[in-house]
Amino acid sequence: MSASALRRRPLRLLATSALALTVTLPAATAAQAATPAPALTAPASSAFGDAATYRPDAAAAGWLARQLVNGDHFESVFDGTAYPDQGLTIDAVLAFAAAGSADQAAARATAWLARPEILSGYLGDGTTEAYAGATAKLLLAAEVRGAAPSAFGGVDLPARLRSLLTPSGRFSDRSQWGDYSNAFGQSLALVALQRTPGGVPASAVDFLAAAQCADGGFPVAFGQATCTADTDATALAAQALAATGRSAKAKAGLDWLTAHQNTDGGFAAAGATASNANSTGLATAALLPGGRFVSGLKGWSSLVKLQQGCSADPAVRGAVAYDASGFNPANAARATAQAVLGLSGQGLAGLSAHGARPSAPTLACPTPAARP
Repeated sequence: MSASALRRRPLRLLATSALALTVTLPAATAAQAATPAPALTAPASSAFGDAATYRPDAAAAGWLARQLVNGDHFESVFDGTAYPDQGLTIDAVLAFAAAGSADQAAARATAWLARPEILSGYLGDGTTEAYAGATAKLLLAAEVRGAAPSAFGGVDLPARLRSLLTPSGRFSDRSQWGDYSNAFGQSLALVALQRTPGGVPASAVDFLAAAQCADGGFPVAFGQATCTADTDATALAAQALAATGRSAKAKAGLDWLTAHQNTDGGFAAAGATASNANSTGLATAALLPGGRFVSGLKGWSSLVKLQQGCSADPAVRGAVAYDASGFNPANAARATAQAVLGLSGQGLAGLSAHGARPSAPTLACPTPAARP
């Protein structure tokens, strides 16, 4: 695919998080050193009015907010050129809501997403180009933020998404570049439309339910000769089906996730064996609200182990590494955004930014004891 096509296509849809968690997550974090009764460092001031926190999700969200370009969006680099990354920016908006913090940053990012040139570059023009997964993801973000979905940046997002529903029940792209719609977008569409007065078309729920593999997992791509389940797709589909009343299908998806959890508590991407923060964050955000507390807490613990603590450079404290190989700035923002969902223990269906604190917290760290 040409560079022009890549710029116009929405980036890989990773989403994220919502039912209120009925257990209290552990308060311990990677920030807590073995030093007794530590004194906290005074957080550095910033445009976001930072405060110190021991909460892993809030610390991760605070770090993520400070990575925003110009304080309102993310970018991705292709062939040495930076392009706006609306998908990652939405991931961050959802993460801020899940953590209940960095609301000032979330508001700026939402305003950036509503700019006409940014909106059309992500959703398409609505006629010759219209992308199902991107539309569903942005609709969910608008709902989480309490924006008006039917007039977001001048676009009626629910109507646009419904216009992409095919007779089969699949939400499909309308594009000269082909149809890249998949289980991520289908799941996000169900979750987002469930929040609207019109609800979710039954055919769309049926389509996703029918895509389930025999082992209970869900594939990313539809219509493959061999149904191969994927952790991320299963985590999203289980939440979507639970939200739309397909509890048996959702339960089978959660069963698949628990059966494919690594011994370290994390989850691997399809075709891989090592745990990563993205898949673990999404899976944990499905397991905990789904009542799978043992598996969910194992996932939560594995994410905390990947979080950069007080022994790390102050500039990266609170961030979550993609995997155990170490911190990599190139993938840290996306890994952290996905991880926040699992660290907060929230899923997608009831996620809301209501009541979120404006500040972007820093990780609370002990200061060395003063020498006498």
